[in-house]
Amino acid sequence: MNEQNKTIEYYNNHAEEFCAATKDADMSYCYEKFKQYVKPNGKILDVGCGSGRDSKRFMEDGYPIEAIDASEEICKLASEYIGQQVKCRRIEEITYENEFDGIWACASLLHVAKEEMPVVIEKLCKALKKDGIIYASFKLGSGERFTDGRFFNDYTEKEIVEVFGGQKGFEMKECFVTEDVRKERKHEKWLNIILKLKQNLKEDRFMLL
Repeated sequence: MNEQNKTIEYYNNHAEEFCAATKDADMSYCYEKFKQYVKPNGKILDVGCGSGRDSKRFMEDGYPIEAIDASEEICKLASEYIGQQVKCRRIEEITYENEFDGIWACASLLHVAKEEMPVVIEKLCKALKKDGIIYASFKLGSGERFTDGRFFNDYTEKEIVEVFGGQKGFEMKECFVTEDVRKERKHEKWLNIILKLKQNLKEDRFMLL
């Protein structure tokens, strides 16, 4: 069993515990940052939705939501929590095209191996409509690791710019560091990025604004 499959197994085995520990975390600061760029009532894809916390908030704010997660057990709990089906799907398996105004990937891409990131980024790019927005968050650090039963890929600010800088089609709108909103984990730092899909994907290169 590879490390990513082990990560999914972890979430299947700890679904109730994980959802209970994360569903009340206050992500308001990042919500507002993201919503500055997504048009009102724009359709959002919640990638790796976990407990459904963020999907629920966006739905309450009037955004149509499609939510996915790789853990079957997490999907069951999240579906019940948000009142609509959460699809059990890995990020690497998505096949959406020109469908979403925004993609919310909170603490989900951090489970993707560095070598697989270019393919994942391309799939996310295809899923977005013109001028679509991506929010993603990672643990601030460096290197790949297997911790507490899960695979993590940590990034520094420089590294994350380089990762997305290697892809056509995106402008980096914001890159900022936040503390973990859970009091018991406040010492942990998160690296947050907001990207905009550029209009000319064939000719334009990544631009850091």
